[in-house]
Order: sequence, then structure tokens, then C-alpha cells
Amino acid sequence: MSNYPIGSIFIIAVIIIVVSMFLSFVPVGLWVTAFFSGVKIKISELIGMKLRRVKPSRIVRPAIKATKAGLNLEISSLEAHYLAGGNVNTLVDALIAAQRANIPLQFERAAAIDLAGRDVLEAVQVSVNPKVIETPNISAVAQDGIEVMVKAKVTVRANIERLVGGAGEQTIIARVGEGIVTTVGSSQSYKSVLENPDSISRVVLDKGLDSGTAYEILSIDIADVDVARNIGARLQTDQAEADKRISEAKASERRAMALAREQEMKAEVEAMRAKVVEAESQVPIAMAEALKSGKLGVFDYYKMQNLNSDTDMRKSISKIPEKDHKKENK
Repeated sequence: MSNYPIGSIFIIAVIIIVVSMFLSFVPVGLWVTAFFSGVKIKISELIGMKLRRVKPSRIVRPAIKATKAGLNLEISSLEAHYLAGGNVNTLVDALIAAQRANIPLQFERAAAIDLAGRDVLEAVQVSVNPKVIETPNISAVAQDGIEVMVKAKVTVRANIERLVGGAGEQTIIARVGEGIVTTVGSSQSYKSVLENPDSISRVVLDKGLDSGTAYEILSIDIADVDVARNIGARLQTDQAEADKRISEAKASERRAMALAREQEMKAEVEAMRAKVVEAESQVPIAMAEALKSGKLGVFDYYKMQNLNSDTDMRKSISKIPEKDHKKENK
């Protein structure tokens, strides 16, 4: 009799532990919520999610939301999208928003957009309510050399069909900037750009810049046009300065060559003088040898000395008028 209560308590404790473990592993409360919400899901499927390390609430709650919105989505498809790395809740919200806006959006395409890294809900919202992309200040130069700063606002609408593989906002901004630069560059004067800024938007819009992108351009509005620098005059000034430096460099080169040539000529003159001095130094030796050999007589020698004396006297006499002339000038 004394062992009966102990055995009963043990059995009750084991039952409580088993039930607690079952309830902690199997989300019965979530299954009850799904059942009364009209979502057909088995407890075995919830257990399978647990075994696959999928949080059941991230699949069941979006499924309840979709069912209440009138969407017929399979639990297996939602779980597969979750296992692929997608955001199930955002996907369901996008499908509900597309249904309310009468936008044909299938589950497979929405899942592909989400897995491609794009916000599928934002894409649906932009399809319903177009967004405005503001470009930075774009520098363009007219043909008269005046720089113009242009800022534009581009109104776009998401194209659901081209969201997968289509280019994003940066491509739109780059293409619009390229179109503005081309249009302003083809203008004869910056004044025509200031007078008709809408001509820029018309020309750029006709180029079909949204091809290959995830957006459809609805309008391009020129928000601001400012006159900046005179690029043409600056380029001419820089060219003139460059030509001046080139001329100065060539003149310096010619001056250096002239100085070098002058130094060469001076060196040649000194060399010739050295040869003359060397030749003059050989004259006495030659005369001495001529006297010794008898080729030159004594009278010939004295006659030569007289000639040298006469020559020196004539030179000294010829220099006197030059000195007097210099004194008179002073």
C-alpha cells in the first residue's frame, strides 16, 4: 500500500515531463492558430520544420496573412523560399499589395525578385506610387565654352517584368547625366540652355534611357540651371601660358648654345695664340742656327734688327693720334 502512491507520483511526473517536452518541441499553439485561421497544416509538417531547423512561426504567420488576404499559397513553397534565403514575410506583403493594386504578380516571379536581392515590396509600391530620383549637379559645357551646372529630377516607376536582371537607380542617374552633357554640349550658347531648360528634358527623354533598367522613366524635370566657369577662356589662357613657357625654353636653349659657341671660339683663339707664341719662340733658335751654319750673315742680322726697330717706331707713331683722339673725346 505504501508503494502505490510513490509509483503513481512517478508515473504522473514522467507524463508531465513527456508532455512538456512534446509541447516545447511541437508548436501546438501555432497549429491551433493556423487551424482557426483557415490554414491547412499538419502537426507533422510543423515537426518536420523543427527537424529542418526552420522556425515554424516565420512560415505559418505569413501563410495566415496570405490566407486572410485571399491568396492561395502552399506551405511547402513558403518553406522552400525561406530555406533559399528569402524573406517570406516581405514576399507575402508584396503579393498582397500587388493583388490590391491589380498588378499581375505571380509567386514565382516575386520569389525570384526577392532572391535577386531587391526589395520586392518596395518594387510593388514604386509601381503603384512612382518615386523621384534626384541627380547631383551635372557639369556640362556649351559650344561657346561656358560651363553650366544642371540638376534634374527623374520620376520613375518600377517595371516588375524587368526587376530581375535590370539595372538600378545609379544607371538611370548616369544615363540622364550623359544625356544632359550631350544636349548642353550641342547647344551653340549657354544662353539657349538658360532660355529653354525644358529642351534638355525633351531631348533626354526621347533617348529611351530606361531600356535595360528595372524602371520606366515617366518624366525628366530640370530643377536648377546655374552658370559656372568660362572653360573656353580658361583653356585659351592655359594654352597661351604653355606656348609662352615653350618659347622661353627655346630661347634659353638658343642662349645656352650661343654661350657655349662663344666659349668654344675663345678656346680656339687661345689655342691659336699659344701656337703663335710657340712659333715666335722658335725664331731666335732658328736665327742662331743660321748664324752658326753661315746661312745668315752678320750684316743680314743687323739689317733685320733695323727693320724691327723701324717697325716698332712706326707702330708707336701710329698710336699717338689715337691717344689724342681719345683725350679729345673725354
